[in-house]
Amino acid sequence: MDAEVIIAGAGPAGLMLAGELRLGGVDVVVVERSPRPAPESRALGFTARTMEVFAQRGILPLFGKPATTPFGHFGGVPLDIGVLDAAHFAVLGVPQSRTEAVLTEWATGLGVRILRGHELISLSNNGENVEATIHRTGENGSPEHLRAAYLVGCDGGRSTVRRLAGFDFPGTPGTVETLQADVRGVDVAPRPPGTWTPGGMVIAAPIGDGITRVILCERGAVPRDRTAPVTFAELAAVWKRLTGEDIGHGEPVWVTAATNATRQVTEYRRGRVLLAGDAAHIHLPTGGQGLNVSIQDSANLGWKLAAQVRGWAPPGLLDSYHDERHPVGTRLLLNTRAQGLLVLGGEEMQPLRDVLTELVAFEDVARHLAGMVTGLDVRYDVGPGDHRLLGLRMPHHELKTADGAVSIARLLYPARGLLLDLADDPRLRRAAAGWADRVDVVTASPGPLEGTDALLIRPDGHVVWAAPGCGEPGPALRRWFGDPRP
Repeated sequence: MDAEVIIAGAGPAGLMLAGELRLGGVDVVVVERSPRPAPESRALGFTARTMEVFAQRGILPLFGKPATTPFGHFGGVPLDIGVLDAAHFAVLGVPQSRTEAVLTEWATGLGVRILRGHELISLSNNGENVEATIHRTGENGSPEHLRAAYLVGCDGGRSTVRRLAGFDFPGTPGTVETLQADVRGVDVAPRPPGTWTPGGMVIAAPIGDGITRVILCERGAVPRDRTAPVTFAELAAVWKRLTGEDIGHGEPVWVTAATNATRQVTEYRRGRVLLAGDAAHIHLPTGGQGLNVSIQDSANLGWKLAAQVRGWAPPGLLDSYHDERHPVGTRLLLNTRAQGLLVLGGEEMQPLRDVLTELVAFEDVARHLAGMVTGLDVRYDVGPGDHRLLGLRMPHHELKTADGAVSIARLLYPARGLLLDLADDPRLRRAAAGWADRVDVVTASPGPLEGTDALLIRPDGHVVWAAPGCGEPGPALRRWFGDPRP
């Protein structure tokens, strides 16, 4: 094998997955078509759940101290994210290029190999391994061949892997088009999401370094042929029609177009080929959810695929990636379509916006919508039991151990299972002894977890067993971490 896993795409999903696999002891190579990191930054931050994922791997300090906010929106309706039980707020002002640079530093520091300027042109999946044919971008040399146990497509909404591997990608085509640009040297009034004019919707926000992000949607505009990229002159002309303002003198940093096309693959795995992030689902880019769900896809998949490659995965573990993340993707498409109606609709949608504004004043409604757009409410079916945390991500807590105070996030840095003994019960350590190569046992005082005697947490931070309420730990250890070793 040239690598144990090949990843196509060095965006946030691919880089996060590569690092997760390296933590699991897997040899990884990332193939990226672009010869250098993309300068544009479609996303400008990340949600509270992604902050937690980064915290669980020690990545957060690499970002310094970015600005955070407890507020967000749902289709332009202001939303208080602070109603949720979260250790972090959403981050603002971190361009996607910075996120990718941080993840590249983290992943390569773990030993990930990145082949930039190499395009995937074919692949074969024979059931025993995967062979990928790659070609240096812009060169006439002979193609190269890479062989691996598995290949994961993290190559975005126009995924080559998805097409070559024959994944079904049903959904609805785009019916409206949004134009977006980062422009230097223009002076326009800030306009929050969902600012409507008689001719359509406009958004304007300063993003630092003298750059303004403008987004617009002209009512009645038909989505263009995707082979004909939008020009800044076209965007400036539409902006002037909608606002009366001339931004044509500005310097475009980058310009793009998007639609409300909504699609999701029917399966996230086909044999030895898997998909993550935008390769598995596309939607209207609203609220920056695409980057965040992509990173969370990779956090779910990484440790499971590593277990499969390393040979200790129990039956069905790798298939649980589809079982758990496909419903999350379906819900993502549901909420982005709903937000699209609110943001892009005209005056006819104003009564609905007004009603929703009244509803989000109720904490239960705000909590529901905030959990949906942040991913903090994701709950997996992890087995029988009635503990309140079962299936949910483990909230941030500081615990006291014999060695001092430590956060649960810090205990998850190695991307291993974690069995928290909160009742100083020696039987737990004996019960988990056969999984010592995969599961760490930590004894701590319960602190804010008073009433809970023990918790079993997966490497991705989700609780899969708890006491009291879930019986003995053995079945859960076998289900998620395979057979014990003598």
